[in-house]
Amino acid sequence: GFDLETVKSNIRILFENAVRKRLMAHRRIGCLLSGGLDSSLVAAVLLKLMKEININYPLQTFAIGMENSPDLVAARKVAAHIGSEHHEVIFNSEEGIQAIEEVIFSLETYDITTVRASIGMYLVSKYIRKKTDSVVIFSGEGSDELTQGYIYFHKAPSPEEAAEESERLLKELYLFDVLRADRTTAAHGLELRVPFLDHRFTSYYLSLPAELRIPKNGIEKYLLRQSFEDSNLLPKEILWRPKEAFSDGIASVKKSWFSFLQDYIDQQIDDLLLEKAAEKYPFNPPKTKESYYYRQIFEKHYPGQSNWLPHYWMPRWVKATDPSARTLKHYKSATQE
Repeated sequence: GFDLETVKSNIRILFENAVRKRLMAHRRIGCLLSGGLDSSLVAAVLLKLMKEININYPLQTFAIGMENSPDLVAARKVAAHIGSEHHEVIFNSEEGIQAIEEVIFSLETYDITTVRASIGMYLVSKYIRKKTDSVVIFSGEGSDELTQGYIYFHKAPSPEEAAEESERLLKELYLFDVLRADRTTAAHGLELRVPFLDHRFTSYYLSLPAELRIPKNGIEKYLLRQSFEDSNLLPKEILWRPKEAFSDGIASVKKSWFSFLQDYIDQQIDDLLLEKAAEKYPFNPPKTKESYYYRQIFEKHYPGQSNWLPHYWMPRWVKATDPSARTLKHYKSATQE
C-alpha cells in the first residue's frame, strides 16, 4: 500500500519541516555546501524557507577544496542557482597536512576516513569563524547512512541487507560522520544543525519498504533524488550528481586528497615501524603508514584510549583495503563514463 507519489510527497514535506524546525536562531545562519546532493538540498530548502519567513540577511554558503576540485565547481553551480552569498575556501596540501594534529586532537579518534574528511571541514570551519559572522551552520550529514548513499550499497546482496546496513551506520554515526561534523565545527565555536537526522524524517524513511530505498539504475539515493525531481530546487546535473566522498571531492580529479596525505606520510613513517605495528598497537593495529601516523598522534594526546574506536570505518561487500570510494571498482567506472 505504498503509493510512490505519496511517498515522494511525504519525503519532501518531512524534509522541509526538518529544515524549518532548525531555523530558530539568535545568531546568523550559514550552510556548508560541497555541491553534492545532500548539502545542496539542505542549502536550497534553507534559502527558500529563509525567504518565506523574511530573514533579512543573505544566506552564506561555504565550499572548500583544492584548486580545480570537483566540489568547488559543483558548489558554485548550486550557489548561482539558489542565489546564496557564496564563499570558497581554497587550501593546499601543505595547509591540510599542517592541520592533521589539531584535527585528531579535536576529533578524539584515529579512524582513517574520519581524519581525512575532517581536515577540509576543520579548515572551512576555521574560515567561517574568522572571516564571517555566521555561527549556526546547516549541513548535509546523515543522509548517506539513512538513504544508502555510499557507493558500496550497489553491491548489497539484498534490499533487506542494505536496510540492515543503513541502520547499523546510523547507530554508529557518533563514531564517524557525526563525530567529524560535530567536533570540527565545535572546535571553532560553531553550532551545527543536521536536518537529515531529524527523528520524524529518519523514522519515516526507515519505515519504507527495503526495495524502495536501494540504489536504482546504478544511482545511489535514487528515491531521495526522485522525490525532488520536479521541485526545481536544484539544477538537474546536481540532483543526479554521483556520490563523491567528501575527502575525495575536495581534491582534484587527477589526484585524491588521500594520495597527497599518503605521499607525505610515506616519508614520515619507517617501514620497520609498520612491520611491528601489531606489537605496539595490538588493538585495531594500523595496516598502513597513514593509519600508523594518525594512531601515533592519537596516542600522544589520548594514551591508552584506543578502545574509543571499536573498529575502522570500511565499505562492506567489497574487498576494500582503503575506505576511500575512489578505490572501488564501481567508482572508477562511474568517473570514466
